[in-house]
Amino acid sequence: METPQWLVKPFDELSTQNLYDILHLRAKVFVVEQDCPYLDVDHYDQKSVHLMGVADNRVVCYCRLFDARNYFETACIGRVVIDPEYRNKKWGHLLMTEAIRELYRLFGVQRIEISAQCYLEQFYASHGFVTISEMYLEDNIPHVRMRLDPKSS
Repeated sequence: METPQWLVKPFDELSTQNLYDILHLRAKVFVVEQDCPYLDVDHYDQKSVHLMGVADNRVVCYCRLFDARNYFETACIGRVVIDPEYRNKKWGHLLMTEAIRELYRLFGVQRIEISAQCYLEQFYASHGFVTISEMYLEDNIPHVRMRLDPKSS
């Protein structure tokens, strides 16, 4: 099975090309595809570790990893995104598995939370996350908060 090459870097170690690829992918999906005009560059990039899946010399899947209290009270995963051209490869599952593994490696075994778009609730549940909130709107898109306890993974 073809898989992306994984890169894990804090903000200050990202190359200019890494940063361009990340911002391009996030804008392509979150702003254009989801028709959600919002300011994606939110000053949390500097507080996160960036997990990138690289294929064809560009970032095609990505998420941000946060230690506890850098975004939520717990460790968390955010800005989970797969390039539309690569979604048929099921790399979203590989990305989540790698993200969970990296959070444990980087910050120790701890609870992980995510703010999940509602239509992806079952996807995250397949990785052991459980829903812990009612639906709420974030940037006018329905979300739920989900949690993964260390014993669940």
